[in-house]
Amino acid sequence: MDSVAQSTMPPTTPTWNLDHVFRHADGDIRWRQFGEQGPPIVLVHGTPYSSFLWRDIAPALARTRRVIVFDHLGYGQSDKSEMQDLTLAAQARRFAALLSYLGVERPRVAANDIGGAITLRALLVEGVRFSDMTLFDCVSGGQWEGGLFGQIRQNPEVFAQLPGYAHRALVASHLRHATYAGFRPGVLDAYLAPWLGEAGQAAFYRQYRQLSEADTDDYSSLLGDVDIPVRLLWGCDDRILPPRHGEWLRDHIRHESMTWIENAGHLLQEDAPAQLLAVLEQA
Repeated sequence: MDSVAQSTMPPTTPTWNLDHVFRHADGDIRWRQFGEQGPPIVLVHGTPYSSFLWRDIAPALARTRRVIVFDHLGYGQSDKSEMQDLTLAAQARRFAALLSYLGVERPRVAANDIGGAITLRALLVEGVRFSDMTLFDCVSGGQWEGGLFGQIRQNPEVFAQLPGYAHRALVASHLRHATYAGFRPGVLDAYLAPWLGEAGQAAFYRQYRQLSEADTDDYSSLLGDVDIPVRLLWGCDDRILPPRHGEWLRDHIRHESMTWIENAGHLLQEDAPAQLLAVLEQA
């Protein structure tokens, strides 16, 4: 009887709390550190996600490293408000400012989705130095304004007026589209939470309509000049940024390795955490 009762209970949403604040002029950026010993590594999320993506990876890496996670302005637990500059260029500047505030010099960095573009801009435009980079399933350059994202960019006023239930269904469907294996119980609700309600819905379309290929065009010609170790990974079943985007990056940046992961989609943190962790623990 107890086992039957337990199986019918609704799943609980995993908790995740960023307990520190970087008070930037543009708004408060929430961050958290795991571990205190070893070389620093910074984990950078993309859209429409948050540092919650790293909830399994960060504590595991912290056994031997100082691990820093944060939510970009306009995402997760960081400030969301009208008139925020949420372009890739602005996020890269704030990323550089956060690292300066934390006193982190030449950290390792791992990033996916637009986190890749933000990290590359920080390196190639803002002059931030990293010891090495791990990039996977990420926006990097070329043509990437497609799919749902492209439709939102072209019709932001239409999407912003969706009824709440339709908005929730759209965001949930988009999130599910990013994973090959599917989310564990409660995880989808955690990803959805920052984007719900009137303020959350406005924030969702605000950040999407400001993302532009122009901000990756600025540095695309410099990718061949990257002179630090770069490791590339890509989910073979990524439907958000299909493998051709990984091939584009492979052909434009000097790299130590390119790993294709089968049965994995856009979010290796969800679909292949053990394989991702193994790569991040190599250095």
